Order: sequence, then C-alpha cells, then structure tokens
Amino acid sequence: MEIASIRACFFVMAKHIKLFIPGPIEVRKEILDAQTKWMIGHRGKPFEELYAGIQTKIRPVFQTTSRVFISTSSGTGLWEAAARNCVPDDGTVLATVCGAFSERWADVFSRCGKPTVTLTVQEGKPITPELLELEISKAARPFDAIAIVHNETSCGVINPLAELVAVIKRLTPNTLILVDAVSSLGGVDINFDGLGLDVLLTSSQKCFGLPPGLSFAAVSDRALERARSIKNRGYYFDFVEMEAFGKKNNTPSTPAISLLHALDVQLDAMHAEGLANRYARHKRLATMTREWVHESNLEVFAEQGFQSPTVTCVRNTRKLDVSALNRYLETKGMVISDGYGKLKDTTFRIAHMADTSEADLQELLTHLNDFVACSAPL
Repeated sequence: MEIASIRACFFVMAKHIKLFIPGPIEVRKEILDAQTKWMIGHRGKPFEELYAGIQTKIRPVFQTTSRVFISTSSGTGLWEAAARNCVPDDGTVLATVCGAFSERWADVFSRCGKPTVTLTVQEGKPITPELLELEISKAARPFDAIAIVHNETSCGVINPLAELVAVIKRLTPNTLILVDAVSSLGGVDINFDGLGLDVLLTSSQKCFGLPPGLSFAAVSDRALERARSIKNRGYYFDFVEMEAFGKKNNTPSTPAISLLHALDVQLDAMHAEGLANRYARHKRLATMTREWVHESNLEVFAEQGFQSPTVTCVRNTRKLDVSALNRYLETKGMVISDGYGKLKDTTFRIAHMADTSEADLQELLTHLNDFVACSAPL
C-alpha cells in the first residue's frame, strides 16, 4: 500500500478528540489543511510576500503599527528573548508571580543570569496595582524591566494589565514593560501601542487557534534600543537580528513555513469574524462556563473580578475523579484538562478560547452535567 493511502487510512481510523484544554487548543480542519500547501524557499520572493501579508494582518491583533517578530519556537523561547534583550547583565528585573507559568518566567530570567526580584501572590489572586506600587517604591533603584503574565493559565487569573502599566508609567517611566499574553492575546483586547508596552508575546497554540510551533512578539523601539546596548543577548532570539531580517520581510533562520501558511489563513478568519466580536465571544464562553461551575456546586478558583475570559480553573470541591471524567468525555469525543502544578489534585481546567463556539461549549457542558449527575453526592 502506498504511504499516502496508509496515512489516509490512519486519519479515518483515528478518533477526533475535541480539545477543551488550555493548549494545544482545538484547531479547525481548514487551518490544518493550510499546512499542506507546497513548500517554498524562505529566501525567495514568494516567502517575502507571505511574510509581508502576515505582518499587515497580525499587527492589528497586537494593536501596533510597530514590528511583530515571528519566532519558530514556543512562547518560552520569547520569554528567553525578553530576558536576554531587555535586561542588562548588571540590571534588575521585577518578575510578578501569581502561578506556575509566571514562576517559570521568573526562573528564565535567573537562568539567563539576570538579577531577578520576585513579587509573589497566592495562586488564584491577582497582582494588584497597590502591591506593585509598594514593590517599586521599596526598590533601591529603578528596575530595568518589569515582567507581567497577563493571563495565568495554571489558575485562570487575569491580571489588571492597564492598571499595572499605569503604576509603572507613573513611578518608573524608563522601566521596560514585558508582558506574556500567551493565553490571552487574540481572545482579549490588548492595545500594545495604547498601553505603551515594550514586549508583548504570545504563542500560536492558544487564542490564535493554530498548531504549536510559532510564537509572536510586538517589540517597541525602546526595547530594541535596549537590546542594541546589550552585548551578550544570544543568537537565536536576538531582537536586533530579527529586526534586520524583518525589514526585508524575512527571518534570520529557517522558519516553520507550513505553520506560516496556516497563520495566514487563520488571520483572515480572525479579521472576518471581527476582533471585537472575537473578544465578546470569549467573554460569553467564560460566562457560560462560570455559570455551569456555580450550578454544579463547584467553585471558580480565581478571585472574583479577576477570572480569565479564556480558561476557567475549577476548584474541585466535589472531589470529582477527573481521570474518570476525561475517560467518559473521550467516549463523547472531547477532553478537558486536570489541574496544573501545585493545583493538579485540587482543580481542573476548562479552556474556552480560539475558535470554540457556544454550541461546542454547550455540548461539553451537557456531557459534564451527565457525569456530575452520576457522581457520588456531596
């Protein structure tokens, strides 16, 4: 049997499990199919045209007229890029920590040799403007950069980004503002230029509704100037090198061309839906999920007022067997996520991001109701 026929048989036999996990997220077949376009060289005119077209479509998502770097890496790579390019070796970064992923980013700064101060709150709680103001005020000298995870995926907390940025701008205007929006950008309204951010990074496999493998970062002029002043900023994630190639509608090293075709198609779909409509849909999905949580005598883990529009972390007060729940859901062609890190055994997570529709989510919630109804009573 020919290889193509074997592959076709495999895909027919393989059962599609719809993902309601916070990454990789469910990807529409149209987007998967876009990756099958014929390969092109990355140093020729066709690639330059593809890249230029993507830039015109992706910048409005970031709400910037500036550059958006495209990296063939996970968002973790751009964590390292921000650390290496934006914090001098003799400088200091303040890393705000409210969960497992923001804790990891703080670790990246340390591993890159950047002196790191952490502002840590209990999981489920947000970083508040008051706490940030106190931390900045007690510092011996201004921080060179402050890192904020906008949407903490591990516990479903969204931090008040605009309010935090306002504190930084007022107290320490020369400090670079680095924002991880891995699980929010594309599902939540973030205005890079309007807020005056310096790095805003995200990944392909969450709100963008793409397969994993790409990450994106809007980078300000002053962040680029900072990078130029840092000698040992690395090689693969060098902002200065990315800028030089980006001006030629190219990338320093070979990019994931198939994923860029998928990105191009998905950006068209995002703009066809309308970004404002996309943000509103994410809010409706979050409301539907939280209503189900309360009706099921469970609790939303994140503090009221700071609950994520893209992923809901559920406090498992009924001690549901999440493994059994997912085995049941898999018979219905879907799956959710268990808790993450320290919260693994006490929470579970439902993602409602990217191209998830209200009908998709309602089907999931119906099956969740069926399972909960058959579980042991409180």
